[in-house]
Amino acid sequence: MKTSARNQFEGRVTALKTGAVNDEVEITTAQGVKIVAIVTHESAVGLGLALGKAAVALVKAPSVIVVTDGGGVRFSARNNLAGTVARVQAGAVNAEVVIDVPGGVSVAAIVTQDSADRLGLAVGKPATAIFKASSVIVGVPA
Repeated sequence: MKTSARNQFEGRVTALKTGAVNDEVEITTAQGVKIVAIVTHESAVGLGLALGKAAVALVKAPSVIVVTDGGGVRFSARNNLAGTVARVQAGAVNAEVVIDVPGGVSVAAIVTQDSADRLGLAVGKPATAIFKASSVIVGVPA
């Protein structure tokens, strides 16, 4: 599958909570990374989502927030992937940041260059990629 989404997490549906309007879907990768998505119930039915079904979670890099020092702060965003900064590509306006998460998974984020500077983003520095479940697009094999 080819998409423009920088973050593609292939795995299997490991939890599914059905609601009247929206369903909560948990996809776990082979590396054990869990991604939570919120999709409409109609979409979940149309995709045939069920426990054990192969699925992919897609997250566009601009939807990812980077945190370097949570300081014990809790976030409402369901997806919090802690790791280490693997790459920072500086730009005039934005920077691309890649965070390696344990298990061999990487998460790409696009942040403003001012934010990258303010956070002191650098290779080897601990960082957490955070994104809302509603920012995740779910796909299944055709």
